[in-house]
Amino acid sequence: MDTQTNPAPLDLGPAARNVTALLDGIDDARLTGPTPCPGVTVGAMLAHVGGLAVAFRDAARKDLGPTTGTAPSVESGVLADDWRETLPPALDELAAAWRAPDAWQGMTQAGSVDLPGQIAGMVALNELVLHGWDLARATGQPYSAEEDHLNSTLAVLADLGDNPPPTSPFGAPVPVADDAPLLDRAVARSGRRPDWRPGD
Repeated sequence: MDTQTNPAPLDLGPAARNVTALLDGIDDARLTGPTPCPGVTVGAMLAHVGGLAVAFRDAARKDLGPTTGTAPSVESGVLADDWRETLPPALDELAAAWRAPDAWQGMTQAGSVDLPGQIAGMVALNELVLHGWDLARATGQPYSAEEDHLNSTLAVLADLGDNPPPTSPFGAPVPVADDAPLLDRAVARSGRRPDWRPGD
């Protein structure tokens, strides 16, 4: 990925707040429901978001260890009982960590992968944008994302090409109209159907 396409660090705060805003609309009955990610329940997705918040927070701080050196497993995530209390501050800490200019410089690690800080920040943002959409769509809530965040997400996904490797968490892009909304184009580029609904 050419990091020069996004030379200025992005504020992850709005994306983190967009996810936090969804939490009050997720009651316990929805935790076992499906998400646009095959085989991933709402509860597992929330557990994944909590895990990535900690991992990418530590990646920003260059605090490398078990939280950054473990490969993610979305399907097997176990949601803690106190997720309503712990997830919002974890998302706040993630956004705060990436406001430090040093976070975007040098090398770091996330998901057991060593990568430049700038790319790690863009990947963290990508995770927030897409999983925010996943949770909103799975629980019937409205969702929007900032234009610069969606453009960053598209840049991250474009680097994968049209045939992501089997190890990629993303599927092949879903066709959408060239003039489709930017959010739909980002979602489709990740291999998700923008018109997905529970029960599909």
